[in-house]
Formats: sequence, structure tokens, C-alpha cells
Amino acid sequence: MNFSSKLLENAVAEFAKLPGVGQKTALRLVLHLLNQDKEDVQKFSSTMTKLRNEIQFCKTCHNISDMPVCEICASHKRDHSLICVVEDTRDVMAIENTSQYNGVYHVLGGLISPMDGIGPSDLQVDTLVERLTTDEVKEVIFALSATMEGDTTIFYLHKRLKQFNISISTIARGIAFGGELEYVDEITLGRSIATRVPYENSLSR
Repeated sequence: MNFSSKLLENAVAEFAKLPGVGQKTALRLVLHLLNQDKEDVQKFSSTMTKLRNEIQFCKTCHNISDMPVCEICASHKRDHSLICVVEDTRDVMAIENTSQYNGVYHVLGGLISPMDGIGPSDLQVDTLVERLTTDEVKEVIFALSATMEGDTTIFYLHKRLKQFNISISTIARGIAFGGELEYVDEITLGRSIATRVPYENSLSR
């Protein structure tokens, strides 16, 4: 792609680094910004900078937050005896949109994937174990994507957590194998949470 400006080319190159954004889409986005008022572009830029510099991760569940402890973990209206284990913040948002869950979360920050060099030590597993030793947790729900990596992670977590006197369940598989949790419709995801099953039962299927 030939550019009439080096500044334009550099801006397009930066936008093209975003996931799912090719050069043509990046060019369209950059040209859109060029047609906006300078004040609007400055606001966009400062918002992104402020996000990167000031965003925090909840010290309890590792969800993205504006404060050291996120609103969900800080809420007295949530059932803190119930922990839903998810891959990342997008899954928290997906489950919250179902309005079917009133417990708290634990964000792993990824899934075990030997092919990608991601092992248990790269995830927030130890802090999950710590929560079970200090909090009055009665049940842990595995709400991970129905993929090989998701199943591998659940199997590992089950081995780590089965020493505790708690219920361990997994969301019902109304979700097709290979499906990413964030793309599942709210009704299906909500029913999967509501009709979760003991993890041991899922192993025999």
C-alpha cells in the first residue's frame, strides 16, 4: 500500500497491530480520525493513555478494575461463597450480562497451552488456592471455553482444588466444543451457569 505521507503510514501501521484489523481497516480508522475535530482526537488519545497508565487489576480476583478491589469483590450483595473461574475479563462481562450469577469471580489470565508455552505458573492459580484457604468458599465453578486448552486447564485445577472441602462444578455443555465463551449468546450461557454440574460427573460423559 502506497502512502502519500509518512505520518499517515506510521499511524496505519499502529492501528494494524490491533487484533482483527488489517491495513485497509486501519487506513479507514485513521482517515476517520483525521476528519474529526482536533479536540475529539486529543480526547481519544488522552483516554487511551489514561486507560493504560491508570488501569488496575483487582488484588482479589484479578479482574480489570479502577480500584485495588473491583466493584464485584467489594459488593456485600454478592455471594462470596461462590467463585466462578474464568479465562479473562471478557468472560466476566459475558456472564454478568446473563444476570444469572450472583457470586464472585477469579480471572486466570489465560489457559494452559503447552503449544504456546503457557503453563500453570503463568496463570493466577496459586492465588485461587490461597482464596480457598482464607475465604469461606463453598463452591467453585469452572466457566472456561469448551476447547482443548479449556479442558486441560479444568483438569489441572480440579487436581489442585480437590483437597478442599468444597463443591467443584463446571458449566453445562450447552456450548459446542471449540466454542469461545465470550461469543456464546446470553441465554445459552445463562442456562449453562444455572444448570452447572459437578465436575466429576462431566468426566464420565
